[in-house]
Amino acid sequence: MKMKYLTALLLAILSLTACDNTTEDIGIAITDKSDNLIIETDTFTVTTRSIEAGAVLSRNTTAYLGKVRDPETGAYITGDCMIQFHTLENFDFPDKDSIASLDNGIIIADSAEIRLYTSSYYGDSLTPMKMRVFEMDKPLEENVNYLSDYDPYKEGLTRTDGYQIDKTYTIINLLESDSIRNLSGYYNNIRVTLNKPYTDKQGRTYSNYGTYVMQKYYEDKNNFRNAYNFIHNVCPGFFLKNTSGLGSMAYIDKSQLNIYFRYVYQDSVEVGVATFAGTEEVLQTTTITNDENAIRQMVNDNTCTYLKTPAGIFTEMELPIDEIWRGHEQSIIASAKLSLTRINNVLESPFSLSIPQTLLMLPKAQLQSFFEKRQIVDYQSSFLASYSSLTNSYTFSNISGLVNYMNEHRSEPDWNKVVIIPVTVGYLSTTGSISSVVHDMSLASTKLVGGSANTHAPIKLSVIYSKFK
Repeated sequence: MKMKYLTALLLAILSLTACDNTTEDIGIAITDKSDNLIIETDTFTVTTRSIEAGAVLSRNTTAYLGKVRDPETGAYITGDCMIQFHTLENFDFPDKDSIASLDNGIIIADSAEIRLYTSSYYGDSLTPMKMRVFEMDKPLEENVNYLSDYDPYKEGLTRTDGYQIDKTYTIINLLESDSIRNLSGYYNNIRVTLNKPYTDKQGRTYSNYGTYVMQKYYEDKNNFRNAYNFIHNVCPGFFLKNTSGLGSMAYIDKSQLNIYFRYVYQDSVEVGVATFAGTEEVLQTTTITNDENAIRQMVNDNTCTYLKTPAGIFTEMELPIDEIWRGHEQSIIASAKLSLTRINNVLESPFSLSIPQTLLMLPKAQLQSFFEKRQIVDYQSSFLASYSSLTNSYTFSNISGLVNYMNEHRSEPDWNKVVIIPVTVGYLSTTGSISSVVHDMSLASTKLVGGSANTHAPIKLSVIYSKFK
């Protein structure tokens, strides 16, 4: 049997047995005496510590809005967000002559609104909250990396003389009847009306924001030919800022700018709606305000390590690369398995933070570039692990590629350190393959076994080597 085929067979079998705790008989089970393949195993202690995440790249398909008190620390966490809207290629309103919504012969919109759809939330869904909706003065640009501490309002990117709408809301929309909320397919939403008079940058006043959008279309349809034109020439987006209220954080995963009007179709007057959606094709950012002192106190707790979102705490891990390779310079590392065990939360609160569900492990040197370049995991230097409620842990089944990568990149800063980061993973609906890996910006937290003053069993990295005599 040739070496390359035997190695491939070995790796395939090891991947199937990665979850087994017993490896002492593996060499006998899969090798032929003539091959003289030696299988060895070893375990190594891994050290960990908590590190402040700081500001993280704020590009996500979900926006976060509200203010809550962290039950772990008692500190406040605030979420504000900026939303842009997308127009389909070659979008069209009905022919101008068919529009029935008129005021002295001038086209108007009957009404306009922003709908913020919330699939989930944190806190009390009936707590009254208040936000102020600011019209952006100019759009945030696609090719710029905006971090979670970037505040368009403080940066002067909202119109000082533009649209400002104050909105009191609850996450459960009590303005809609029970019969509507109980309909199949109903999606809970926050509704912001844009029906007061609107004045554009040129000083021209319209009956409402929808009228402005419609008249911009009939003046020049090129403004609506693609999302770039629409954002730069018509609607640069809106910034939603929490102004009062405490107790809920809305997770906004869909948003729409809806414009209602009437038009004539086959001798009857119909009601039409033009919808511009917040999608992955345009920007959606969240500004997170954390209590840095509270974060720092948790980081200084060395009896464990933390994972905390949004933009809170990561766990740093140092791998003993020198020890792993010592005496095995001629070997192949076929498998390297590591599990991180949760420490159960003993805090009794109806609003305990959720458990991070997916973790990313990658070299510390790639912490910024991975997200800025919109990379996805390659299972060579970056790996994913999911939370298992059965074992109360996260298991990285085989990070042998990472051990090899670190050994080959000793000249880089922090070459033997990785960072564990809570992430949200997107998948293609057609193939199920990973399409995106972004920072988890939801409210989540957990303790992990580890830290310099760890009182639990140490974290162990289990390694399987193979080599020929």
